[in-house]
Order: sequence, then C-alpha cells, then structure tokens
Amino acid sequence: MKGPRYSVHFRRRREGKTDFRSRRSMLYSGKPRLVVRKSLKHIWAQIIMPGEKGDSVLVSSHSKELPAYGWNCSCSNTPAAYLTGLLCGVKARNAGIENAILDMGLRDVVKGSAVFACLKGFADAGVPIPFNESVVPSDDRLTGQHIVNHYESLDEEERKKRFGGYLKNKVDVNAIPDFFEKTKEQILSKQE
Repeated sequence: MKGPRYSVHFRRRREGKTDFRSRRSMLYSGKPRLVVRKSLKHIWAQIIMPGEKGDSVLVSSHSKELPAYGWNCSCSNTPAAYLTGLLCGVKARNAGIENAILDMGLRDVVKGSAVFACLKGFADAGVPIPFNESVVPSDDRLTGQHIVNHYESLDEEERKKRFGGYLKNKVDVNAIPDFFEKTKEQILSKQE
C-alpha cells in the first residue's frame, strides 16, 4: 500500500475553530442556532440558519447596542450577557423565529457562565429554546447584585483599582441592579 497512513483533517478542525461532530448534529436538527460568543469587552448573540451556500444570520444583537437602551455599565459582565440575549430574543420573536437551539462553539460548559446568562435572556424574551435551569446563573448574578456586594467588600483604594472605569464615567456601582431593571424594561417595550 502506497501513500500516507494518516488523513489530514479539515483546516478549521486543525486550527481548533470548529467541532464538526457537534456542528453536524446541530445541522441535522434543522432548527436555527443561537450562537453566543464572548470577548473580553463584548458579547454577541446571533440566530444562524444553515443553507446550501453557507450559513445566514437571521437576527443579531451585540452588547454595544445596550447603551441605546440605558445600560451604561460594562458590556461584558453577566447582566450585559443576559440583556444581550434578551435583545436578541425580542428581535428573533419580531422576525417570526419560533424556536432555536444553543450553539456554544468550542466553549466548555460552565454553570453560571455568561453564555448561559445570554441563553436565559433569550428564553425570557419568549422564544422556546431547550435548556436546564440548573446551568443558569442565580438572580443575584443576573441582576448584578454580586457586583455591588463585591464593591461594598473592598476598601477605597481597591475600589479605585478594580472599578476605575465605573468611577471615571461617574456610574453609581450600587445602582447596577436598578440600571438592569430599567434596561430590561426598555428592551421589552421595543417588542412589537
């Protein structure tokens, strides 16, 4: 027998960008995928439908959109993830999307992570999506109360170090749960 005894995997698998086994099972379901991605500063949520010529994005929301709804805090924390998912869910519902499944990509399943906060927000918008409530962050984490508790536990010097961005922008850290509720109401009021 001539030739190599190995096979070269697809480029995206070699680069560690795509898990083709899980992607194939999601494609066979025939349902739109809720794709959640997180960077150090932002969170994206998209509804993607596969097609013969490639995937198409049906609905998209980005945490950069949240300041338009009154959110003036970090765009990468757990409350921002929930609000981004809620915004995506409202857009999906308005676009007539009836259900979806979660696509986490290569991320590991971590209970209480921002990905599951985004998933919870999407589900709270009224679009059916299967998930287990045990993986969702607690209400204190979703509303940002854990940030306030952490802020209160620090001395003045540590507050300036860790919450310098909030203090520079004159954001009252103790009011984060109130900002969360107001932003949530603003997003839900945009529902058609």
